Amino acid sequence: MSHSMEQTAQGFFQACEAGKGWQACAPYCKPDASFSAQAEPLAGVTTLEAYADWMKALAGFMPDASYDLKSWAVDAERNNVSAYAVFSATHTGEGGPCPPTGKSVKTDYVYVMFFEGDKISHMTKIWNSGLAMKELGWV
Repeated sequence: MSHSMEQTAQGFFQACEAGKGWQACAPYCKPDASFSAQAEPLAGVTTLEAYADWMKALAGFMPDASYDLKSWAVDAERNNVSAYAVFSATHTGEGGPCPPTGKSVKTDYVYVMFFEGDKISHMTKIWNSGLAMKELGWV
């Protein structure tokens, strides 16, 4: 289980972080996969589909977005995979929460991807959005 779980999590993580949206992420997830985060910008986001599309929109107004993967852990006993990375981007494009600020951000985050069988059924994002939004000049 853990080997296929890890491969599935990697496929999802790469597609999601590249801003490819739900269409590219869906094969790795249950259709009704849920999402949670204690972060203001994601307060209304409760499905993994909505989160994947949120990331796609973000990539549209932050076209230089990238991540540096710092840690990857498979917990076979609890059926989850955790990824810790640092997201970097500059707000240069139209379509964000305000006109482009030209400011950059480097922000730590963790995804914990929970599995049912061989598909992701829920993901929790752990992220200090308040500091990231200040760095970008959004608050």
